[in-house]
Amino acid sequence: MTDTNHVVLVGRLTKDLGTDERSFGYVANGQARANISIAVNRSKKNGDQWIDEVNYFDVTIWGKTAENLKPYLTKGKQIVVEGYLKQDRWEKDGQKFSKVSVVANNVQLIGGRAEGGQVSNGAPRIQPINNASSGYSSNYSSEPYGDSGMDLPEDIPF
Repeated sequence: MTDTNHVVLVGRLTKDLGTDERSFGYVANGQARANISIAVNRSKKNGDQWIDEVNYFDVTIWGKTAENLKPYLTKGKQIVVEGYLKQDRWEKDGQKFSKVSVVANNVQLIGGRAEGGQVSNGAPRIQPINNASSGYSSNYSSEPYGDSGMDLPEDIPF
């Protein structure tokens, strides 16, 4: 029987991706690797008061996902990370060390602050280019598919 190792975190990036060579790069086989850290806030009750507790998690993103997200992973951006926990163990100068990190299978950009303090949904804004030489025509029909729907029988069971 296989054990389950699945984690979903919602948090904010602690720094911009690509600020140093350890945060973004390519491994020997040419695959992109992004190392990020996210802060996850949690509220817990201490007596009669609620206190905020912050936990920091290291996350590794691989491949095309890392390359595609690089321009959007900026400090303070809120993201959802879905993946699994990975433990690294090593020994240095006779002392044993261990570190647990998250390996991302899926990363989603969600809320965050855009320039000027406006709240954005985190998705890149893509605007179509209206260029006649590209062969793209924006003149399309917006008529509904089929009839208008007004001729449906009244005995539909829903």
